Amino acid sequence: MTLWVQLIWGSIFLSLCLLLQIAMLVWWGAQLKRLFSLFDKPFHRWQSGCILVVTIFTILASHTVQVWIWSIAFYLNGSLPDWNTAVYFILVTYTTVGYGDVVLDPSLRVGAGLASVNGVLSFGISTAFLVTAMGRLFFHEDQAPDAPD
Repeated sequence: MTLWVQLIWGSIFLSLCLLLQIAMLVWWGAQLKRLFSLFDKPFHRWQSGCILVVTIFTILASHTVQVWIWSIAFYLNGSLPDWNTAVYFILVTYTTVGYGDVVLDPSLRVGAGLASVNGVLSFGISTAFLVTAMGRLFFHEDQAPDAPD
């Protein structure tokens, strides 16, 4: 695969995955806003804990889907011999661990680099979202109850 084909192909998958990440977080952010308005304030610790657990699992689900998207792409274009190797290679690449025990043909490495860029950006966006959500949770947990009218 030529450099330009790899860049175009990888950019399409990178864009698709980042749009998915943003869509999932925007959707979950709207759900959090709705949940924050439903619960009495201050939040009980169990409420904050449940919201935090679901938030983390929503983020993990988004990352898992992205790993599968990249794995499918690399498997279907013949870069990797089987599903196990494809998922393993992309997981190691996406998380930027990069063990190096599975190596692509030199004509395919730019695509793997874009999968790595995808992971870095997605983890950064997820971290920012999680920090913001936790800040709001702890604010609502500490907030005094509203005074009666």
